[in-house]
Amino acid sequence: MENKKGLVLVYTGKGKGKTTAALGLALRAVGHGKRVFMLQFKKSDPGTGEIRAINKYLPDFEVIQSGKHIMSPDGTLIDDGEKVVQEGFKKGKEALAGGRYDLVIFDEINIVLDRGQLGVHEVIEMLAKRPKHVNVVLTGRNAPQEIVAAADLVSEVREIKHYFHSGIRARAGLEF
Repeated sequence: MENKKGLVLVYTGKGKGKTTAALGLALRAVGHGKRVFMLQFKKSDPGTGEIRAINKYLPDFEVIQSGKHIMSPDGTLIDDGEKVVQEGFKKGKEALAGGRYDLVIFDEINIVLDRGQLGVHEVIEMLAKRPKHVNVVLTGRNAPQEIVAAADLVSEVREIKHYFHSGIRARAGLEF
């Protein structure tokens, strides 16, 4: 492992592509011989294209999904219980603190922060205590100001136009 300062990168905003950006960064890291860990909040589908590809082709990329991804009858995503969020966060913190990984991704963490399911102070403290060489990515809409302030890079993904609005549904290889 190189003796360089790890960075905190945030991908936020209402547009499509935050997780995709984090996955692209992870692919780049693995290509350079780095080890990657990703914790996905609010996701529980092991059959998505990215999970299938990671499991098949990328042995140095570990993913844990922490969520139920339950939809209400009207199609609204129901929040995971606090216990599910805390259990997932514990696994992510342990992976980060162990120093085994060069890049740790907390996918959709900004959503659980925005919804009050996890304390911003817990995440800020975790970032401050991480091994110095580890890069961290935090994704999800509505990144809290404290997270933005703690980050080395913040990119906002803004929706200008989306095919969902014209009735085109989610497709394999594009959304999952």
